[in-house]
Amino acid sequence: MPDGLRRSWRDVAESWERSRSLVVPAPVAPARAATGGLRVAFLVYRGNPQCGGQGVYTRHLTRELVALGHSVTVFAGQPWPELDEGVGFVPLPGLDLYREPDPFRLPHPRELRDVAGVAELGVMLTGGFGEPLAFSWRARRALRARREVFDLVHDNQCLGTGMLGILADGWPLLTTLHHPITVDRQLALSHASGPWQRYTTRRWFGFLGMQMRVARQLPRIVTVSQSSRADIAAQMGVDPERMTVVPVGVDHDVFRPRADVLPVPGRIMVTSSSDVPMKGLVPLLEAVARLRASRDVELVVVGRPRKGGRVDRALDRLGLSGVVRCISGITDEELARCYAEAEVAVVPSLYEGFSLPAIEAMACGVPVVTTTGGALPEVVGRDGETAVLVPPDDPEALAAAIGDLLDDPAARARIGAAGRERVLRRFTWRVTAEGTAECYRALLERRGLGVQGATGEGEPAGAALPLPDELPLTGAAAC
Repeated sequence: MPDGLRRSWRDVAESWERSRSLVVPAPVAPARAATGGLRVAFLVYRGNPQCGGQGVYTRHLTRELVALGHSVTVFAGQPWPELDEGVGFVPLPGLDLYREPDPFRLPHPRELRDVAGVAELGVMLTGGFGEPLAFSWRARRALRARREVFDLVHDNQCLGTGMLGILADGWPLLTTLHHPITVDRQLALSHASGPWQRYTTRRWFGFLGMQMRVARQLPRIVTVSQSSRADIAAQMGVDPERMTVVPVGVDHDVFRPRADVLPVPGRIMVTSSSDVPMKGLVPLLEAVARLRASRDVELVVVGRPRKGGRVDRALDRLGLSGVVRCISGITDEELARCYAEAEVAVVPSLYEGFSLPAIEAMACGVPVVTTTGGALPEVVGRDGETAVLVPPDDPEALAAAIGDLLDDPAARARIGAAGRERVLRRFTWRVTAEGTAECYRALLERRGLGVQGATGEGEPAGAALPLPDELPLTGAAAC
């Protein structure tokens, strides 16, 4: 047997052995709803906070909903979510095809227990991403026997065809759509290096067509910013009258200024959970390379760039291996201390539908340099007052803005304090939970969602949005 084939077979065998030793966590019963509280089935197909904002949203929103007296049970696949006391949990294990240390693995035939698993594997083998589709089928099956247990279903941006089946089964369904994935696809395609990479990128984002079709048929959608609402309508064809805005929040008791922590001179910090063009890490690295020519700087990246990926290659190309430090797997408390050690935090994204890293840094009193991509100006506020804004994908502008703040302690203190005040006024998880709960009430009472949050400069998030009388509470589309 050739050496390459022997190694491949050994890798597959090791992956199969790891699968045998993995344990599915036990279900957890939720706290009972208080008088007048609602019973919520919360769906998230990839809910671990280390995977990105959807996991953070799941953990903190469900905790605050429980604190408001609602009973919440999270239905989730791998990687498993992190949940707080009182939040229920029902595991819906999938194939976890992208797990470490063997992403894009070939599962053992015994792991293919249902049609959803076969579909998930088949989509991956053709270069696509099948988790949303497979999870939506599993969620529908799990909910069928629980119609009397829950009052409604809240889907956290799965948007698989199984969601239409959940509607057809008679469930009141609210969906959170954080931002249109069309933007991710456009940016990935714009950074593709050739025809083959453009083809594989289009194939990977093949699930987007399904999500767009499903989103257009959903009766109630909540999104996190006016920018996302406008982009979802324009790019995904969703009726804006079916959407409302409820901004996300931050745990301001954890993310706060730390009097016992001194900022490290020249330290810059960025948080990014994925190595994709949209997050703008490469332009930031190019900015750091410019700054390094005239001063001592250090960049702390909270996240783990993919080995051999765009960020990894940029680090080598720019000679920044001794300047950039990557950390991952840290707690919120550790993350907040990392912010406190930084003189400047940067959100270099080319586009964001909101930005949890921005408001986390602002809550810590750290001055933020960010771009004008997507909803970022809406979130961080006025340039020069609560943050510093620069054009997306502009390393020179990033370097200038960061350098100006590093040279001006007074400006750092002023912008940092104003940023925290803005977060405390607008972006807490309790406010998010209260707005989301009002959406639940509107859904069950068959009235317009209205607008529960404010994200503009002194303006409400939008006008009340009564839904057309002929729009049914539940859909009739089959899976």
